Amino acid sequence: QVQLVESGGGLVQYGGSLRLSCVASGSSSSINAMAWYRQAPGKQRELVAAITSGDYTNYADSVRGRFTISRDIAKNTVYLQMNSLKPEDTAVYVCNAVARNSLLGRNLNFWGQGTQVTVSS
Repeated sequence: QVQLVESGGGLVQYGGSLRLSCVASGSSSSINAMAWYRQAPGKQRELVAAITSGDYTNYADSVRGRFTISRDIAKNTVYLQMNSLKPEDTAVYVCNAVARNSLLGRNLNFWGQGTQVTVSS
C-alpha cells in the first residue's frame, strides 16, 4: 500500500505561480511512476504531468512549458511547479502513484485526496 498526501494548493492570480507537493509513504520503494492529474467541475479527470523512476517526464499539451514535474527520492516527494497560471488551470489536483505489487504480480494505482487550485482572472 502507498499513501499519498498533497499540499500547496490555493488561490492565485492570473500569471502567478504555485508549487504542489505530494509525499508518498508506505511501500514507496515499489513506486514506478508518479503523476499529477486534475479535475475541473463538470470535466473528466485529465493527466497533467508524469515522471517515472528513470526521470522520464511527460506533460499535457495545455501545460507544457509552464509546469514542471520533479521528484526528491530522499524525501519520497514529487513536486509540480506551476508558472504562468491561467483561470483554465483551476481544478482539484490529485497525486497518483503507480506501484508494483509483487504479491499480485502487477501494478496498482494509488491516489491522494487532492488539493484545490484556483486561478482568478
